[in-house]
Amino acid sequence: MTKGVYECVNCGHREVLDSTEPLLEKACPKCGGDMVLVGFSVEVGETITSRPTLPAEVEEKIREFYSVEPLEVREGVFTFEVREIINDDFERFLGEIEDYGYWAALKKSNGRVVLYLFPAGEIKRDNPWIGVLLFIATLLSTLWAGYVLALNYIGTLDEFGLPGYRNPYVISLAFSMSVLGILGTHELGHKIAASLHNVKATFPYFIPFPNLLGTLGAVIRVKSPIPTRKAAIDLGVSGPLAGILVAIPVTAIGLRLSTFVPVSAFQSLPGEGIYFGTNLLFEILQRAILNPPSGDYVLLLHPVAIAGWVGVLVTFLNLIPAAQLDGGHVARAFMSERLHRQFTWGMGLFLVVMSYFWVGWFLWALLILFIGSAGNPGALDEVSPIPTSRKLLALLAAILFVLTATPVPFYTG
Repeated sequence: MTKGVYECVNCGHREVLDSTEPLLEKACPKCGGDMVLVGFSVEVGETITSRPTLPAEVEEKIREFYSVEPLEVREGVFTFEVREIINDDFERFLGEIEDYGYWAALKKSNGRVVLYLFPAGEIKRDNPWIGVLLFIATLLSTLWAGYVLALNYIGTLDEFGLPGYRNPYVISLAFSMSVLGILGTHELGHKIAASLHNVKATFPYFIPFPNLLGTLGAVIRVKSPIPTRKAAIDLGVSGPLAGILVAIPVTAIGLRLSTFVPVSAFQSLPGEGIYFGTNLLFEILQRAILNPPSGDYVLLLHPVAIAGWVGVLVTFLNLIPAAQLDGGHVARAFMSERLHRQFTWGMGLFLVVMSYFWVGWFLWALLILFIGSAGNPGALDEVSPIPTSRKLLALLAAILFVLTATPVPFYTG
């Protein structure tokens, strides 16, 4: 039997009674006032107010995908217990109810499946000129960085009488195009994956910066929730995978243009030099492409090889399984929000320890702890199982993370 939820018009006392009459006169046990019907109780013992209602089209769409029992309506959020999943295509369901101005979330709560329906957030249009201006600025900053690297490279060739191409402008352009190509492909990988899953996202924003490389990378901004854990894995892996597919041939070309210099010659130079750290992938490419001479030699990286090395490093940094980094989204697909938050804090503290070997890890630790403090809400649908294909894709991301891991990116000597 359906029970009614009544509220006293005088003192506000609420109580569930075995009645559905709109008004019970002088029925309040506290003050003796009239009790007004404001809602109905449900089998699970929670309540739903009768005042807010969903459009009939939305209710029909819900019944097309789920067999549900209403639980409550609170602050515009409609909550239902899911008795049966009729159609497990959550992304399709989300896309269809979005046409009516709603988003949905499917979660597990206290051993049951709960469907939440709430008004869709406003997605504002971006100013395309911001992205264009940032790209032009990054193009100029990477050209300048490439020019400086080219002069240092050519100066070393001249110092030791080594053969090699010596036009700094062409080398600078090659470096800039390589860096922008890797970073742009990385972010376009995210953009394509977002589009495939109907996730609203901006085009890449490049970040100019006056450092050794001329940039701090590129980002896209996701403007709507990630629908499923499958989509979260796709979005997390797509960028690093797309970027590394460009970084590998760029690195290979750059290594072919690089040359070996005797260690003794380098040691005779005044001051300390900056060396680039290595990783398994870079070592594999070096051994496959180069034939080092006998004796003690140092590999003088061509600026294009440095651009490829940057692409490999960017892949590694983005795959760190913490906060809202690419690897963090993949890890969150397999973890609860609480466990992922703890994991993020653990990773941040681990990088603090790693700063003993490279001071830059301390800055990365602060970044991860800062953005990790906001948590990672995860996908809207955390009920549907992760397909085997996406588990294999996550495994591929883990292998790529190991291959590109660079414990000490830079050091002096």
